[in-house]
Amino acid sequence: MEITLQPFKAEDVPAIVALFRDTVRTVNAQHYNEAQIKAWAPDVIYEDKWAEKLLKSHTVVAWCNDTLCGFGDIDATGYFDHLFVHKDYQGLGIATLIEKEIERYARSQGHRVITVAASVTAKPFFLKKGYNVVREQQVTFNGQVFTNFFMEKVL
Repeated sequence: MEITLQPFKAEDVPAIVALFRDTVRTVNAQHYNEAQIKAWAPDVIYEDKWAEKLLKSHTVVAWCNDTLCGFGDIDATGYFDHLFVHKDYQGLGIATLIEKEIERYARSQGHRVITVAASVTAKPFFLKKGYNVVREQQVTFNGQVFTNFFMEKVL
C-alpha cells in the first residue's frame, strides 16, 4: 500500500469529518464513555466550520491509495490540534508520517516547542515521539468532561 501526504484542500472535509467521527466512535471508545463519545463525535458536525479551521492551520492529509486514511494540523502558535488515523488503517505508521511532517513544518516556522492536548488514547503515541506531559486536565466539551493531557515537545 502506498501512503502519500498532501496539503489539505477544502474538498477533503467530508472525508475528514467521516474519518474523525468513525475513529472517535471506534478507536477512542476504548477510553471514553458513550456520552463522551456522542459529545465528541456527534451525528451533526458542521463541515464549513471544520474547513475554515483546517484552512487556517497547516493541515496535512494522508492518502492510502485512494482512501483518506489520516490527517493532522498545527496552528500558527505551534499547537498540534488534530491527529487522527482511519480506524481501518491503525498501526501502519500513518500517524508517525503525519507527526514528522507537522514537526518539520513547526521547525520551518521557527517554533521551539510544539504543544498538544492528547486524548487518553493518543497519550502513549505522543510519549513515544518525545512529548512530555505538562499536566493532566479536565476539559468540558458539548456538556461532557474529558480527561486529556497537555503535552509539549521541545524541538
